[in-house]
Amino acid sequence: MKATKKPVTIECFKYDGDLKNSDGKFYVPYWAEKAYNDGVIYSNYQGEMYIKTLEGDHHASVGDYVIKGVNGELYPCKPDIFEKNYDIETSDKTACVPDDNEYGFTHDFSWALRMLKNGCRIHRSGWNGKGMFTVLQKGYPNGKPCNKQTAEAWGINEGDLFKVEPYMQLKMVNGSHSMWVPSVNDCLSNDWAITK
Repeated sequence: MKATKKPVTIECFKYDGDLKNSDGKFYVPYWAEKAYNDGVIYSNYQGEMYIKTLEGDHHASVGDYVIKGVNGELYPCKPDIFEKNYDIETSDKTACVPDDNEYGFTHDFSWALRMLKNGCRIHRSGWNGKGMFTVLQKGYPNGKPCNKQTAEAWGINEGDLFKVEPYMQLKMVNGSHSMWVPSVNDCLSNDWAITK
């Protein structure tokens, strides 16, 4: 008998020796933050990180990957083994999970910006408009042929190469979309969440 392992997409992060920035805010995925707060991930008196697993507590070295398994279990994996078994995605769509309501987290704009860069749709609970959210548009940094409307607006020829840097876009209450720049209140608020 032969069997082929089913392809499974997992969530993970590479342990770099810490889980928090110098300001005390987590920069790892939400599930790792929750695991730390719940004591599943912990540091010993020497500052080494351990993960509680069904097989006992496992040491995670700097450079190891911390994996969230298909049943929510966490475990460390050496980089050479990890890289033989997994293709690493550059955009972590798995970060876009509606964790804010489930765990009662509050998020600042630095978190919101990371989520935007991961391809998530995000919003503020303090926004008055229902259904509003923002996304990061990748733009056209290498350019694309411009249409008639763009050509007329910029005084160039239709079909000319038109380069656009990445920008943020907002879905408005009326269902239309607009380029968006965060206000001071947006940048200083702690009520950011992922849009379900």
